[in-house]
Amino acid sequence: MKRKEISTTENTERTEVDAVGSGRSVANTEDLPDGFQMTELGPLPQEWRVVRLGEVVERGILLMRNGFPQGQHNETGVGVPHLRPFNITNDGALDLSQIKFVAPPSDDDPHWLHLGDVIFNNTNSEVLVGKTAFFNHDGRFVLSNHMTFLRVLEPSQIDPYWLARLLHLFWHLGMYRALCRRHVNQASISLERLKGVRIPLPPLPEQRAIAHVLRTVQRAKEATEGVIAALKELKKSLMRHLFTYGPVPVTERERVPLQETEIGPIPDHWRVVRLGEVVEKTKQIDPRKKPEWFFKYVDVSNVDNELLRITSYQNFAGKEAPSRARKQIDAGDVLFATVRPYLKRIAIVPPELDGHICSTAFCVLRAKNEIDACYLFFAVSHEPFVQRVAEHQRGSSYPAVTDQDVLREVIPLPPLAEQREIARMLQAVDAKIAAEERRRAALEEVFKTLLHQLMTGKVRVKGFHLPDLERTP
Repeated sequence: MKRKEISTTENTERTEVDAVGSGRSVANTEDLPDGFQMTELGPLPQEWRVVRLGEVVERGILLMRNGFPQGQHNETGVGVPHLRPFNITNDGALDLSQIKFVAPPSDDDPHWLHLGDVIFNNTNSEVLVGKTAFFNHDGRFVLSNHMTFLRVLEPSQIDPYWLARLLHLFWHLGMYRALCRRHVNQASISLERLKGVRIPLPPLPEQRAIAHVLRTVQRAKEATEGVIAALKELKKSLMRHLFTYGPVPVTERERVPLQETEIGPIPDHWRVVRLGEVVEKTKQIDPRKKPEWFFKYVDVSNVDNELLRITSYQNFAGKEAPSRARKQIDAGDVLFATVRPYLKRIAIVPPELDGHICSTAFCVLRAKNEIDACYLFFAVSHEPFVQRVAEHQRGSSYPAVTDQDVLREVIPLPPLAEQREIARMLQAVDAKIAAEERRRAALEEVFKTLLHQLMTGKVRVKGFHLPDLERTP
């Protein structure tokens, strides 16, 4: 059988989809690095070629097919998963946390996904069209008509994981926007336009080497995400234990005398108190009365409801103060969002925001002497407390509670020494989670950098060594 080779596109008629290229002139060969050539996509290694996806399809090396529409769907698991645009993340991964199911097509239907298919989002908002993922899940899946699969038929020519990462890189670079046809509230890329996309094509061994490097970093990132998820579950279990039995080992909890209270069992020597009894009243000020005062302002959107941390703030002059900028905050205060309280926008004020301003959409909790500020933070971020507060919310389009709703709720109050020990134990888990999140962020940055450099040949895999990805104790 004659081997199916991929030709270059040097003599191929140019089409409107050439906009996916870099826009650099092929005639500009000055200052090229050694071993590089100028192509429609910019400088590339001399061993690399440029091909249209349509050429690869015509030669039987790649199959491209759209999914099918299905209005009759369910989320109860009846039928087979019908993957849709929201199942591809911005990182180019498949997210199966939300799945719609449809009646299965016949066994010989051509729309079934195969292991190793590349999934391309062909219809979405303009900025999201082109998100791409590698399908590596067992089981039977089909695609909606807003998705396209690309199936490598000749793995001796193209590595499918490499192709998935390359096409997703094109999305990150915004290279599909020129191909989109705009519709009402959405945009799309047809099969024909997708076939016109030009890609750089390294020799297969280099494709596989690039794929190996990227997979290695991706697996390290996924392993870190697994550690983060496990630590978060540990924290939930630890909070349930600590707020029921106190800071004692799990093996000794049966020895702790308990009392039944309105918030469940707690140690006999603890108290249940209204939150308002253990926090001080904070003052409101009007920054507009100090027009030249420059202050830092924390709004609800500046609090991350996963990290439970203030991750940003805004700078204002007093004369420009937003109407909600009224509550002065001190370092160590606990901010509890009263709008959509179930979202858990809760955080401790860090030292750099001492004396500055937060939104009136926060209830500001300033600990009295009898309660430790860190314990207070954990007590009000414990899920049962949040749920009790959320039961008081009013309004449908913008549900909210009042400061008094928060302050009337109750919390368990151990002796001060136990409060501090509980806070110390939970802070230790938080520190481990933060360390793993920093590691994940570093791996994401490594992945993005390598993806761009490897796919353009700026970094070659020959002689390339990955940094040590092992977790240090």
